[in-house]
Order: sequence, then C-alpha cells, then structure tokens
Amino acid sequence: MSLIDQAKEQMAKTVENTKENFSGIRTGRANPALLNGIMVDYYGAPTPIKAVASIGVPEPRTLAVTPFDASQAAAVEKAIRNSDLGISPNRDGNVIRLTMPELTEDRRKEYVKLAKGKAEDGKVAVRNIRRKTKETIDKSVKDGDMGEDEGDRLLKELDKVTKSITDEIDALLETKQKEIMEV
Repeated sequence: MSLIDQAKEQMAKTVENTKENFSGIRTGRANPALLNGIMVDYYGAPTPIKAVASIGVPEPRTLAVTPFDASQAAAVEKAIRNSDLGISPNRDGNVIRLTMPELTEDRRKEYVKLAKGKAEDGKVAVRNIRRKTKETIDKSVKDGDMGEDEGDRLLKELDKVTKSITDEIDALLETKQKEIMEV
C-alpha cells in the first residue's frame, strides 16, 4: 500500500468522523443521531442509549424513545434530562417522547458556529495527516530510498488528495449550514 493510499484512507476516516460529528448538531428536524452521545446508567453501568432503547421519529419534530426493558424507562428519561440537549422528555407509559422546540435565529447561528468548529477540526486532522505523510516522503528522499522526482510527484499527488478532502469537508459544512438555517 503506497503512502498516498494510506493518507487517503486516513483522510476518508476523518471525513466520516466529521460527518458523525455533524449528525449530533441539532437542526429543526428530529434526528435519532442527536441521542448518540447519551449514556444511560443501566444497572450501574454507563451504557449508550442505543443499546438500551429503540429510537424512532414518529413526527418531523418528535423522537420516541422506547426502552427494551420497561423497568429502565426512568433511567433513560433521567439520562436524557441530564444531557446537554436542552430538551425535556415527556414520559407516556413506556415511551419517552422528545419534542424538538423551534430553533430561534440566535440558536441557529450558534449551531452554525459549532458546525464550523467541527469542520475546522476535521480540516486540521487532514492537514496533520498530510504533514506526517510529507515528512515520511521527505525522509525517504533524504535517505535515498526514493528519487527526488518520485518524491516531488508523490507530494503533488498528496496535495491534490488533501485539497479534494478539504473541499469535501467544506461541502459537508455547506450542506449542514443550509440544514440548520432552514426554517
């Protein structure tokens, strides 16, 4: 596997990670990914909410969380209430309903800033991968394992890959911004 292929693979993982980070940012619609980071105290062990309950979207602005174990409904409700989502759960027997409030303009702008921060984190990770790969190429040229022309060719290819990946992250950010600002 060439250095460029390794860098591409690592950068692709960074893009996936950035997408995942974006999915946790609220938009006007209900999205089960909003609950990804929530841990439930399940019989004394912190457990991801997805492992103890099913999450559905019955209406565009409502999430329905149904614990697999009915006795754990209170623990699931408590975990949601204590999270930083700012949503108060309504318990209806076994089902916990979360109604997403309308986002204010200020709140939308905050979420756009958050999205930009996460996109920038992704770009920084891509640049770090590029820097490490470049150092490896430079070292190989210096040690004589690779010719200067080959090193220059690889660096140009690395720059092309880096540019395409950062453009992809920018496109993801653009899409997320439109989603957030959509009323």
